[in-house]
Amino acid sequence: MKYKKDFLTIIAPCFNEEEGIGRFLDVLTRQMDGSNQDYEIICVDDGSRDRTIDILKKAAEKNIHCRYISFSRNFGKESAMLAGLEHASGDMVIIMDSDLQHPPELIPQMIQKHKEGYDQVIACRDRSGDKKSSIFFAKMYYRIVNHLINVQLQDGAGDYRLLSRRAVEAIISMRETNRFSKGLFSWVGYKQTAIYYKNQQRLEGESKWSFKSLLRYGIDGIISFNTSPLMGCVYLGGTLLTISILYLLYIFINIVFNGIDVPGYFTTIAIIILTSGTQLLSLGIIGEYVGRIYFESKRRPAYLIMDTNIEDE
Repeated sequence: MKYKKDFLTIIAPCFNEEEGIGRFLDVLTRQMDGSNQDYEIICVDDGSRDRTIDILKKAAEKNIHCRYISFSRNFGKESAMLAGLEHASGDMVIIMDSDLQHPPELIPQMIQKHKEGYDQVIACRDRSGDKKSSIFFAKMYYRIVNHLINVQLQDGAGDYRLLSRRAVEAIISMRETNRFSKGLFSWVGYKQTAIYYKNQQRLEGESKWSFKSLLRYGIDGIISFNTSPLMGCVYLGGTLLTISILYLLYIFINIVFNGIDVPGYFTTIAIIILTSGTQLLSLGIIGEYVGRIYFESKRRPAYLIMDTNIEDE
């Protein structure tokens, strides 16, 4: 796709954001109109079940900078970001949420950093206002993940970032179906810098992230960029095998010196439960990798567009 020089594309994935999408566009447009930057806003409606797409269409009629893409169903935020990147016409691309938790006031600073030569300008939030339990689990997650995977993830660094055109093209070139953008951004590399901002609370609407979806996202982060869980199965199996051999030697020596001891129900049950539980856990981990291979082999598109006002070039 051809891109425009010194032009900014802002990508905003949306899902059931009818309560706040209008306010988001107003705030963002005021921010950008107050600058000298040429820009476009691409809102990707990820199969919303409310009036989000209707609001976007009306906004596009009044706002010449507003573009929209509507999916045929809910494909997920990762697919929405990919669609925005594939349709972005700027040589600078910013990804941000549509709930104003990503402050638009940072955009001029991000553009300035890009002009200084950075391919990725990452906006990192602090965790002020979050629950202590959430902060604890987030820190533990990043500590574990960074120990396991072969790219480094920064705590507080989300999807809110500016990407240069070559960074965008690199990310688009990776065609995997199971996408974990945080890892992809780190894997691409190039010259990066970070700016920091205070955590913003959602003003309207409700978060679409449940505990289950966050857990699923966390598992994706671990599995997408390493095979450590598979090696963990090998180590666990080897450890249990060693323990079993030592235990058999202990029983044999005990029989030699003390004769056969008939009681052993508890030991038998404990060994069966331990080994069967380990086998099921290992099979589950292996199955997760095999399932991903299965979905990748289908080569299905990451999303299907139902409606858009972006003309193909």
